[in-house]
This record gives sequence, C-alpha cells and structure tokens, in this order.
Amino acid sequence: MKKILFIMLSASPFLATAQTANYDIKGKIGNLNQPARAYLIHRDQGKNITDSVVLTAGNFEFKGNIASPTQALLLLDHAGAGLQSLGRGADVLNIYIENGTIAINGKDSVKTAKIIGSKLNDDNAKLAAAIKPVLDKAQVLNNDYQKATEADRPKLAEKFTALQTEQKAVLKTFIQQNPQSLVSLDALRAFGGPSPSYSEVMPLYGTLSPAIQNSNNGKDYKASIEKLKATAVGSVAPDFTQNDPAGKPISLSSFKGKYVLLDFWASWCGPCRQENPNVVKAYNEYKNKNFTILSVSLDRPNGKNAWLQAIKDDGLAWNHVSDLQFWNNEVAKLYSVQSIPGNFLIDPTGKIVAKDLRGEELEQKLAQVLK
Repeated sequence: MKKILFIMLSASPFLATAQTANYDIKGKIGNLNQPARAYLIHRDQGKNITDSVVLTAGNFEFKGNIASPTQALLLLDHAGAGLQSLGRGADVLNIYIENGTIAINGKDSVKTAKIIGSKLNDDNAKLAAAIKPVLDKAQVLNNDYQKATEADRPKLAEKFTALQTEQKAVLKTFIQQNPQSLVSLDALRAFGGPSPSYSEVMPLYGTLSPAIQNSNNGKDYKASIEKLKATAVGSVAPDFTQNDPAGKPISLSSFKGKYVLLDFWASWCGPCRQENPNVVKAYNEYKNKNFTILSVSLDRPNGKNAWLQAIKDDGLAWNHVSDLQFWNNEVAKLYSVQSIPGNFLIDPTGKIVAKDLRGEELEQKLAQVLK
C-alpha cells in the first residue's frame, strides 16, 4: 500500500552541493577485530562507490575526497560474511560525508553510534529526533495492519494517512527552520514523496537559501519539480496515443467529454494488484455515469502475457495500453510517474482535477464530481 510508505532518512536519495569535500571518517565500535568489516557506500559524480576496511580493536578509518558533500551509508559486517549477506536487519548508519574529520563512536554497533564533528550530521540528527515519534507510531500501526482482517484494514489505512500528514508537518517545520542546510533539501524530497505535488513542494523549495537552490542538486531538483507543473491538479492533461493489447492505437483525447481515471500500474507491481479491487469497484459503480478508466501498464518488453493475464485475473474490464517499456514507458515519462500505482482523474474538459486517489478517497472523489 502506497499509503504505508514512510520515507526514512536512510532511504532518501544521495544529494550534493557544489563544494569539494576532503573527508576523514574515524570510527571506534567496541573492540571488534577481523573478520569484522566496515563498508562505506556513496555516490560521487554519478558513480556508485563502495569502500571497505577491516576493524582492529574496534577501530576503522575512511579517507578520501569527493566532488561535493553527500549522504552515505555506513554498514558494519560483524561476521565478515560479505556485503551481499547483509539483509534488512543490517547494522547500518545513515551519515553525511563532508569536509573535515568525522568521528563515529559506538559501544557495539554503528546503528546506535554517535557522530561528532559534522554540522550536516548534527542537522540530520536533529531531524531524525523530530521525526522519530511519527516513525515509531508507523511501526506499531504497520504491525497492527499485518495482523488485521481485511474488514479492519481500511480503518488502519486512514490512520496511516493521518500519520503521513503528521510526518509532512514535521518535515515542513524543519525545512522552514533550517533553510541553509543541505539536510533540508533531502527533507524536501521526503516531504514530496514518490509522487510530489507541485503546489506543495515548489513554495517550500522557495524557502531554501540561495546557496542550496543554486547547488547542482538544488537546480536538478527544481527542474524535476518544474516537470510536475504540466500534470499538476488544475492543468490540462497532456494528450498521448499508445497501443492496446491488440495493437490498436488509443488516444486520451478520444475520451473527452467523460471523467477519465488515467491509471498507471503493472502486472509485477504487488501494491497495484492489491489496489485493483478498489478500482474495479469504482468502475462498476460509476461506469454508467459518464466515467471510464484508461490504464497504462509499465510491464517489461517480455511481459505482454503477464500483462494480459493480470487484466483477466483482476477483472479489469476497461481500456488498456502499453508500449511494454517498463519504467521507460513514454506516457509514464510524459506524466512524470515515479511510482506505481499512480493515477490522475481528468474531467470532461480534459483538466486534471485530482491525482493518486486510493480506496475510499477514489470512491469519495467520484461521488463528489459525479453526484
């Protein structure tokens, strides 16, 4: 469920400013020795970089230079089994690499270690502390959701929505109070989530300091936000033509005069398949009330059979199109789709009136516009 997605700091994209950084990371974790090994994973000038060192009496050190400050993952492989062996429970710490010496001290893990000597990491710790209560609630709620019956899950989903709102409020406050910190640019990405709203994100971007806005990644993020303007609520939906399973071209404009739910999904997408029953229910309820659905599949080049089987299995009795180009689907790129399931509700004039409607939200919005 997309509503369950809480973007934690350790999962946010690696970002950078235009400033060369010569770093020296000195760590001390207990008295661990070989085969224990520490890994530092980050990006520099578009390349993924993984460094590793063995621990001696708990000590390890990473030195180097990067084109600009960036986020990194520091992992500790206690058994020396190799990076690929580390799973969800890995001992990992999200840090910022920046100019100068950074000390990392912990009793028995990097996950709980203290980071000393870094302004960016101090800012990151401040944000992590502010958002921790929300993430703790989300963890409890997620556990409840896994144990709940199908009848109880819609109510829990509403609680997730409320927590998302609470999380965004924390992120917004941090951004406004720390406009000169690179962490705020990362927080803005987390605020926007996988499907950012132009009207929400752009004003917050404007509160960032000129130095952050004019950094390479600040400019890149602004460019990505600007792309969202074309498919923001209130904009005219960009027209397109793509083939249905039989090879017949279908255009969005051919449905003008009706409310259209432009739905992005794929047969391989678990959350999409879980959401499909809600979409089917909405379609059956409103298909005779000037409403239809046009689904765009992000299935792979060799995925046509899986696509057709999913349509049949899920009972998706409406129009479907795809170029079977996975995330390179031309319509998905046109609409800046970064995650699925995703959708846009388009009115009879061709204007986008809502986006990313799920479950009860979809039902309520259709009831409102179709009366």
